[in-house]
Amino acid sequence: MMIEIKNARKEQSPDIARLIMTAMTDDCCLHFCGVGYGLEDFRRMMTMLVEREDSQYSYRNTLVAMDGDRLVGIAVSYDGGRLHELRQAFVEAAKACIGKDHSGMDDETQAGELYLDSLAVLPDYRRQGIARRLLKATKEKADRMGLPCVGLLVDKGNPAGESLYVSVGFRYVNDNSWGGHPMKHLVM
Repeated sequence: MMIEIKNARKEQSPDIARLIMTAMTDDCCLHFCGVGYGLEDFRRMMTMLVEREDSQYSYRNTLVAMDGDRLVGIAVSYDGGRLHELRQAFVEAAKACIGKDHSGMDDETQAGELYLDSLAVLPDYRRQGIARRLLKATKEKADRMGLPCVGLLVDKGNPAGESLYVSVGFRYVNDNSWGGHPMKHLVM
């Protein structure tokens, strides 16, 4: 198996959206949905947001891990200082597609970090070093952008994820909350 890390392409948007939802968890995705809306509505909205260039979830903010022609992992990251500008697309889409106003959402990042919004690898490809390679490529992206660190939130109920992040050099900064879950803010 020869995994390559590349910049995402727009036509990969449906696969990227599915992996973003994997990173978020079904519970978290449903937390963002209004009454009467479900995971399929959320997936359609996320695919549209990945296809856009002005969204935090844009394919332009995404690194992909490829096994030949198969997209097997993603790392979505953006300049934390642009959060409010990039989040506007999500706020507008959520009102239109999943019936909920998220304009008062707490900030999960801030200026001075490349925020790693979503990291996910397909189940069949886990435990093969792909997430580590995506994390390394994300740190290289931060360096190219002149940002001093990569920041992320990890669910306090995800010790395996936290262990991975710590093993590649992330350190704890403070507690946070996102998507109705208690989180830890880590930076590298």
